[in-house]
Amino acid sequence: MRAAVFKGAGRPLVVEEIDDPEPGPGEAVIEVGRCGVCGSDLHMTSGHALDYPAGTVLGHEFAGTVVALGKGVTRVKVGDRVTAMPAAGCGRCTVCAAGYPLACREMRGMIGGFGQLLRIAEAGAVLLPQTLSLADGALVEPLAVGLHGVRLAMLRPGARVLVLGTGSVGLAAIYWARRLGAGRIAAASRSARRKAAALDMGADVFEPLGDGATERITAALGGPPEVVFECAGAPGLMQTCVDLVEPGGTVVSLGFCGEPDPVIPAAATWKRVTLKFSFGYDLGDFEHCADTLDRGHVAPREMISETIGLTELPARFESLRTGAEILKLHIDPQRP
Repeated sequence: MRAAVFKGAGRPLVVEEIDDPEPGPGEAVIEVGRCGVCGSDLHMTSGHALDYPAGTVLGHEFAGTVVALGKGVTRVKVGDRVTAMPAAGCGRCTVCAAGYPLACREMRGMIGGFGQLLRIAEAGAVLLPQTLSLADGALVEPLAVGLHGVRLAMLRPGARVLVLGTGSVGLAAIYWARRLGAGRIAAASRSARRKAAALDMGADVFEPLGDGATERITAALGGPPEVVFECAGAPGLMQTCVDLVEPGGTVVSLGFCGEPDPVIPAAATWKRVTLKFSFGYDLGDFEHCADTLDRGHVAPREMISETIGLTELPARFESLRTGAEILKLHIDPQRP
């Protein structure tokens, strides 16, 4: 099969022929129809401590069609259109039983959507309703990240909410905060290029970060935010969140910052701020996202800016590092 392979930090992806994957017990192989590029794909190929190993085929926001089954697989069949969590666990521990293999001690990643074929775990697969396209299916993963974080915040009905960052995770947080009972929602970012998208996803107002941001956000919300979602992953933003949130409020980290991000404990303690760190999702989050799209709540489709084939991917992937004006790039690995 053809796949775009990571060769190491500072080097572009290389499209080459690699061996087709074979499904193990409890696994299936899908023909990938769509895969999104995530900000973490860029961050974890940039020479940081969290980089993927050279030789990795990236891609964890995927959907496709089942083409082969491993031993013991009964819940999915050849021809099914699915998305799946990009990880598998032991299947025996309490976190696996709860549908959260990301916390399993034996967790193994199952990524590779930048290739034509991909192994998935049956336990993490979600059948796509007939109303959804494979492009919709590839949105389930980023939507589930936002859903998991918003659920973790335990919003009170009508809560004042601030979302810092308007990438796909920030937009997903806005979408779910609106659907799960938030009152006024403010989106904030250093750049206004995604203002329209933030408003379309459910924000009441967009405010640029910078001088006077605290006063402007407080006025727009009718008071300091009760919950702040950090969705940009830049050093310094967690303390910004502590400064912005109201006393007794909650800050949820969704930005997956891979560098030291100091917080002044005294400031957070004085305000009695609760800090929460959300990672990933569980199977219920995946299923809920697919069901919500199935019911016609399809605003997230607006996040998809463009779809390209594998041949274009290496150059476009590098362009994203320089802040190219695009929200969500999708890949169709079956295209040339």
